[in-house]
Amino acid sequence: MGKIAFLFAGQGAQAPGMGQAFYEASPAAKRVFDAVEAVRPGTLDECFHGDAEELKQTANTQPCLFATDLACAMAATEAGLRADCAAGFSLGELCAVAFSGMLPLDDVIRLVIRRGEAMQRCNDEHPGAMAAVLKLTAAQVEELCAGLEGAYPVNYNSPGQTVVACAEDLLPEIAARVKAAGGRCMPLKVGGSFHTPVMRPATDALAEMLAPMTVSEPAVPVYANRTAAPYTAGEAKALLSAQASGPVRWQQTIERMAEAGADAFVEFGPGTTLAGLVKRTLPGAKAFSVSDPETLRACLAGLL
Repeated sequence: MGKIAFLFAGQGAQAPGMGQAFYEASPAAKRVFDAVEAVRPGTLDECFHGDAEELKQTANTQPCLFATDLACAMAATEAGLRADCAAGFSLGELCAVAFSGMLPLDDVIRLVIRRGEAMQRCNDEHPGAMAAVLKLTAAQVEELCAGLEGAYPVNYNSPGQTVVACAEDLLPEIAARVKAAGGRCMPLKVGGSFHTPVMRPATDALAEMLAPMTVSEPAVPVYANRTAAPYTAGEAKALLSAQASGPVRWQQTIERMAEAGADAFVEFGPGTTLAGLVKRTLPGAKAFSVSDPETLRACLAGLL
C-alpha cells in the first residue's frame, strides 16, 4: 500500500450539526471541540445547533469548521489511521498545521479566530462573491478574468474547475462570459471574495499575530496552498499569512502528493468536495470523506 494523505475541508463545506456525532462518540474529537470552546465560547452551539445562515458568516464559519475538521482527523487517528502527509484547502490549511504540530493548538485556534474576523471585516467593507467555473481550462478562466477589473482566479481546484472571486456586482457579468465561452458558472456558499487583494488587511493581521510565535517542523509533510510544496518551519509564517490573499493551488498540491507516493486521500470535515476533486485530478486514486463515525468506519474498511 502507498501513502495516505490527510485533507482538511475549507470554507463552503460547513453544515448545520457538523461534528456532533464525533463529539459524542470520540474522546479525541471531544478534546478538540472543548479546546476551541474554551478559547471561543459558543462554538459548540454554533456547530451543533446553528443554522446555515449563521454558519455562513465568515467569523463563525472558520472557527466552527476548524474545530470540526480537526476533530474528525483526531477521531480517525484515535481509530488507528495514520497520515503520511497533509494539506488543507484555504482555512483547512490551518487544520493541517495544527494536526502536524507546527504550532500549538491554542495558538492555531487564536489564529483561526483572528483570520475569520479579519476576513469578515474585509468583506463587510468590500462585499464579494465566489463561483466555480466548470468546463473551462485554468488558462481560459485567467483570460476571462484579465478583462474584468476586480475579478480573480483564486482556487485552482482540478482539471476543468477553477474558482473565481469578485465583487458581488460582477458575478452576473462573469456568469455571462463563462456561458459564452462554453463553460458553466456555479455560485458558492461563502461570504466574501477570498484569496484576492481585497483580503490583504487579513494577511497583515495574521502576519502580526504570527510574528512572536515559534513554529516547529511538522511531524508529517504539510503542503502549502501558495506553493503546492511541503512547508518548512522557516517559511511557515510568511506562507500562512499570505495565504488569505493569494490563490490556492489545489490541483497541483494533489498531483505533488501523488508524485511523493500518496495513493489514498482522506478528506476530513463536512461534505465530499475534496474527495471529488481528488478523483477528477487522479482518477486512479482512492478517496474517502470522513465526517462522522459511520463514514470513518467505511474509510477504515477501505484502507486498513
